Amino acid sequence: MKIIQKVVLFFFVGIFPALSAAQETATFEKLVPLYENKKAPGPLDWLAQHEEAGQTLSGFLSAHYPSPDEKHPYIYIALLGDFSGEQKRALEMASRYIQIYFQTPVKFTDPIPLSAVPAQARRIHPTQRVPNGQTGDPQILTTYTIEEILKPRMPKDAFAFVAFTSSDLWPGEGWNFVFGQASMDDRIGVWSTYRNGDPQQDFPLYLRRTIQTGTHEVGHMFGLDHCIYYECNMNGSNSRVESDKRPLWDCPVCLRKLSTGLKFDPAKRFRELSAICREFGFIAEEKFFQKNLEILQKK
Repeated sequence: MKIIQKVVLFFFVGIFPALSAAQETATFEKLVPLYENKKAPGPLDWLAQHEEAGQTLSGFLSAHYPSPDEKHPYIYIALLGDFSGEQKRALEMASRYIQIYFQTPVKFTDPIPLSAVPAQARRIHPTQRVPNGQTGDPQILTTYTIEEILKPRMPKDAFAFVAFTSSDLWPGEGWNFVFGQASMDDRIGVWSTYRNGDPQQDFPLYLRRTIQTGTHEVGHMFGLDHCIYYECNMNGSNSRVESDKRPLWDCPVCLRKLSTGLKFDPAKRFRELSAICREFGFIAEEKFFQKNLEILQKK
């Protein structure tokens, strides 16, 4: 697959159309040197297995994706199934990060018991190899969860509605598992913490993975397709190894799309992201967001 290796010259590769808002364009153009171009995929990576053309800013704008408004201002989160105290703590921290990341208020709804998922929407992983004759991972079907469980429960003032579950997920025939899935049209999604590790053994890693999957899936709800231009939070992923390599930030292309739709102040967002990463102990991310802020503040 051909991957664009140089995307600094926005106007020439067609990622960013020429806009009358020259100052806004210049704001994002200044950030480009901080970001790494998308690397060529390995044989088992997402882009080696899935043909993706990429979503330009003009393509994003022409789709006319909706944004939060006065009647639908919130991102809602539901907990599906059982969670330990440490897992719940990570989810509450992740919700704060999501609120800053999208500059959109987040609320929790009432929890949903795992018993809401019927037998026909469950399975035991059919091909998983496990020791001692034990069965594979129990999984729940994402499509059923979105359509039959979450959709009827979507709050009236929700712009987006997502569920965390501690259960493993699979999206249907031909798939082994998925970290999460979202419906862009309905702005409803579900993501799993099942493969995020043990929060009692390595809480920072568990938290980072929870935040990463959450922001990626909510990004889809705001109209973002998978990114092929930079190393970006919106890159597709085929495995935990590949997913862990993704950064906790959107690239300038995806950030520009979010900013256009949500109309937030990029400097304010970088300032708040730097602060929460410092609080969470994400030192590399804190420094990166701070560098973005410093560039934007230069005159």
